[in-house]
Amino acid sequence: MKALTIWQPWASLIMIGAKPHEFRGHPAPGFVRNQRIVIHAGARPVRASEVEDLLRRIDAEASGTGDPEERTCLDLEKARELLLKVRSSFKYRLLPLGHALGTAVLGQPIQACDLFRMNVADSDRGAFNWAWPLTDIQPFEPPVEMRGAQGFFDVSLPEAML
Repeated sequence: MKALTIWQPWASLIMIGAKPHEFRGHPAPGFVRNQRIVIHAGARPVRASEVEDLLRRIDAEASGTGDPEERTCLDLEKARELLLKVRSSFKYRLLPLGHALGTAVLGQPIQACDLFRMNVADSDRGAFNWAWPLTDIQPFEPPVEMRGAQGFFDVSLPEAML
């Protein structure tokens, strides 16, 4: 099975159903489209500035005062709940790092501007052109410690987990 490393808190936002798309600058490769993939939380620590920026943007979007160019494309309620827990944890260390969190089906990529009628970005890295739909989320309980890699990489998991 293929896996994709995603930084926290975005990996956990996917797993709770708050982040229905992964945004990238290119369409997903054909070999993973409509396939179940493992969502791997990278080892990079959560950055307080990113959590605070997301919370600011979520609050602005929820109140209708946000800049449309800063739309998060998140389920605002679910995302805010998780991010507030992360904020209140010691040094923002609530979320697992370097773990497979579960699986999702990666659908057909669509250009974000076609899907949302505007450029969108779910982080401070700027607008990304392609939305990769993630559906049928199946979290692992507990998450599985695992080394990640850049891009898609192969993982072996027990059949009972899949």
